[in-house]
Amino acid sequence: MNFANKISLFRILSVPFFIACLYYSSEYHYLRIAALIIFLVAVFSDAIDGYIARKSKLKSQAGVILDPLADKALLVSAFISLYLFKELPFWLILIVVTRDLLIIFGALLIYMIKQKLNVAPTKWGKITTFFQMSAIIAVLLKLDISFVCWWLAAVFTIISGVDYLMRGFKVLYGTDTAQNSH
Repeated sequence: MNFANKISLFRILSVPFFIACLYYSSEYHYLRIAALIIFLVAVFSDAIDGYIARKSKLKSQAGVILDPLADKALLVSAFISLYLFKELPFWLILIVVTRDLLIIFGALLIYMIKQKLNVAPTKWGKITTFFQMSAIIAVLLKLDISFVCWWLAAVFTIISGVDYLMRGFKVLYGTDTAQNSH
């Protein structure tokens, strides 16, 4: 396992600590700051592992799976946790979780039918991740503009979800030139 993959694995392993700090933060207020720090370190590590993988040419099949899995685990757990603490609206959680489930099940379907899967983030996916992370940070900091961040996260989550669906349909129903050339 290369160094970039270890960073992604660290992000996945940080999720339960983030949730635990958030859960107990109503009794121990300093734990909310700990949750924020864990989230910020995870966000920062997301940028670092991608940079390391690109610069060191450490792209691996494990990394292709671990990096988006780490993002989804961190973000979905953060959104659900903050909803359970009544800090985010249900409609936002529904949008975020539905998009991620569609992407996961779509990827599984493509893999089952095509026997291969090209996992690559899109510009809309990267923009969405940025706004989702920003929304979580704004809520953890209890900023007055948190609702603006929610809305931006919701809008870009929908846009990227539609983009991934369209790309998935193209892969599933597009012409397979290798099979048609026989």
